[in-house]
Amino acid sequence: MSERTVQARWDGGLRVLVDAGGFEIVSDEPASVPGGSGTGPQPTELLLASIASCFTIALAYTAGKRGIELEDLSVDVTGHYDGPRFDAFRIAVRIRAPRDVQLTRLIESAKRVCYVTRTLSDPPKIDIVVEE
Repeated sequence: MSERTVQARWDGGLRVLVDAGGFEIVSDEPASVPGGSGTGPQPTELLLASIASCFTIALAYTAGKRGIELEDLSVDVTGHYDGPRFDAFRIAVRIRAPRDVQLTRLIESAKRVCYVTRTLSDPPKIDIVVEE
């Protein structure tokens, strides 16, 4: 597969319905923002969720290929704002097992496997087009 597309459709106010692979995702702004209704995560939270979910999947995939059993894996991602953008992300991996060298190797492999963090590490060109 050389491309992937999702579709966002405005649903009034600041609410957007996104079709992502046949799954509907709601995105909105908090009610404290004029036009927001707080009915879904903010787009920036969806970006953080993309990082967290992709890195978690990359760890699980890498562990599975190596026959390593994971215990109590969770990943938190924090974005640091610099004006209207994030200037840094912190990925916190919490896991009971494996530990030490085996975990370090899994994390290094996951960094190579995770499409989202790889994309953010070397940002792609962004083209904006208007279609009829």
